[in-house]
Amino acid sequence: MSSDSATTSDLFQCTNCGECCKGYGGTYVTDRDIKAISDYTNTDQKEFVEKYCRMSGKKPVLVQGDNGYCIFWDKICTIHPVKPKMCKKWPFIESILIDISNWDIMAGSCPGMRNDFPDMEVEKCVTEELEKTGR
Repeated sequence: MSSDSATTSDLFQCTNCGECCKGYGGTYVTDRDIKAISDYTNTDQKEFVEKYCRMSGKKPVLVQGDNGYCIFWDKICTIHPVKPKMCKKWPFIESILIDISNWDIMAGSCPGMRNDFPDMEVEKCVTEELEKTGR
């Protein structure tokens, strides 16, 4: 395959395994995410943050359950229609552009990610996807 023909679907095909909902530093949520999820779960925004988030620096992240998965994971995403921006973009997230080795780290636990493409190709696809979805 020539490097100019790779697409995001060449690099990633979701298998619905839920591994992206487990571990690492948690899922950052924006103010818009908090409003959408709060509305969807019929929870006051302040109560939502207190109950379902913890702070990572100055940013709220969704807490994990005792099983290590996102608090909203129950063999499926229970907030899928309003899942956070970071989840919608997965695995085409900004941390890949900060350090390309993050792609290989993530691919180590995600069976849907391929890591047999050149780094430049991965960076190109991530950049294009982020531009489409808005950083």
